[in-house]
Amino acid sequence: MLTSCSSTKFVDSWRNKEITSFSPKKLLVIGMTDNLTARNIFEEDLKKAFIFRNIYSVQSIHEFKNGFTKSKKSEKEIDEMIKQLAKNDYDAVIITAIKGVEERRSTYGDGYYTSGYRWSRFGYYYFRFQDIYYTPEYYDTYNVYHIETSIYNINEDENKSLVWVGALDIINPKTIATTVKDYVARIITELEREKLIKKL
Repeated sequence: MLTSCSSTKFVDSWRNKEITSFSPKKLLVIGMTDNLTARNIFEEDLKKAFIFRNIYSVQSIHEFKNGFTKSKKSEKEIDEMIKQLAKNDYDAVIITAIKGVEERRSTYGDGYYTSGYRWSRFGYYYFRFQDIYYTPEYYDTYNVYHIETSIYNINEDENKSLVWVGALDIINPKTIATTVKDYVARIITELEREKLIKKL
């Protein structure tokens, strides 16, 4: 199941109904992770997706000072950062963060059956499923990453408000490049569906 379907599943989203269009002049793309390789690939791919749709975007990895994300910041320091971004002509940010990681377990085999009472004899049932005890690979454990992406207005002349937020699950990611490509595509598709960006 895990290898046959997409690794990214859209869970839920919310849109600020008071905002009828989203056309920032300069958008900052932020990926909150201490994995610099993953952050760079993610921010680059998402930036390109927005630029392809004529939304000027910049990666945070090129904007934030070296070491800015290395330590926890106070609310005052973050407010100062936002003011500086506004001075640098940014009017919106899109930020993605991992909200949690869940370990799940699945079983190999034919699946779960009730229709037709397929396992009519106890002996055959026991024979069929004794692999639970004797086959170490019977259970497959995998991780599900709960990810959240949010868009905010930060323009000093407008209300600083949440534009949109989406919750997605990344299931058993294999490679950074493939996972990022799939995730970015899901985000863009949902923003198009919400008519926040134009569908190409």
